[in-house]
Amino acid sequence: MTKPTKPFSPQNLILLLLTLFSLFGCNEKKKDASKKIAVVISTLNNPWFVVLGESAAERARELGYEATIFDSQNNTSKEAEHFENLIAAGYSAVLFNPTDSEGSVSNVKRAKRAGVPVFCMDREVNSLDVATSQIISDSFSGCVALGEYFVRQLNKKGKYVELLGLVGDNNTWNRSKGFHSVVDLFPDLKMVSQQSADFDRSKAMEVLESIMQSNPDLNAVFCGNDAMAMGAYQALVAAGKEKDVMVFGFDGADDVMNAIADKKIKATVMQSPKKMARTAAELADEYIKGKRDFSKKTPLAVSLVTQENIKEFGDYDSRN
Repeated sequence: MTKPTKPFSPQNLILLLLTLFSLFGCNEKKKDASKKIAVVISTLNNPWFVVLGESAAERARELGYEATIFDSQNNTSKEAEHFENLIAAGYSAVLFNPTDSEGSVSNVKRAKRAGVPVFCMDREVNSLDVATSQIISDSFSGCVALGEYFVRQLNKKGKYVELLGLVGDNNTWNRSKGFHSVVDLFPDLKMVSQQSADFDRSKAMEVLESIMQSNPDLNAVFCGNDAMAMGAYQALVAAGKEKDVMVFGFDGADDVMNAIADKKIKATVMQSPKKMARTAAELADEYIKGKRDFSKKTPLAVSLVTQENIKEFGDYDSRN
């Protein structure tokens, strides 16, 4: 004779429900952990990179992910610490603005070994095999256009200074090479000094002040980014030379766009940090959802902005 099934007691029913709830809760935690995206930025001491980082995090959140911004403070050791922590914390992808084209390669390799895809933004690393994709501006072509405008503004002759960005960043040299590919064709344009100011506004001011002590008769300053352009302009104002020396930048930062409109700075090359950031977040989303075939480099076009065409560009949000 078959033994009758013992009915569930209230206590057993409660225990079953608690068990199911516990399992469901664990799955939810795993699900949340699998939906984290890290945004690692070279420095937040520059408004342009703040826009890049915040835009990347914002787009990741719109796509349903938890997003955290990490500031490397232009320090590869700090950057390495961020990568170690985010890998241990189980982030699903990294939207990455490297501090150094060569020095950052090892951090991307570490993430790749851990199965964490890395999408570089604005700056690239010196390897096509480690990052899943690199979303960058066409710095060389942008500075070819800027160089042509520079030559016209100086009537093919004069003395100028070049302020370089970080020497370990490919953008520094791509911009410099694009500029010189044009300007060096004109022998009456003399570069009296080429020095690094690390893409930093305060340092650019200090460097140019020092250069002007031995070169008081400058005609122009070419800066590898807009933060340095603003620092250079401050140095010129302090020396009473802001109306005599033309300043050229690169980025399309809000303060420089305003300075161009006010006839203070001659020109810049406008990048789209928000577009780069959104693109990186969207590619990361595609990877997490299963896509594996990505272009190793995704170049984005840039625009020359001058005092003549500044009105064609709207406010910062609409431009980017």
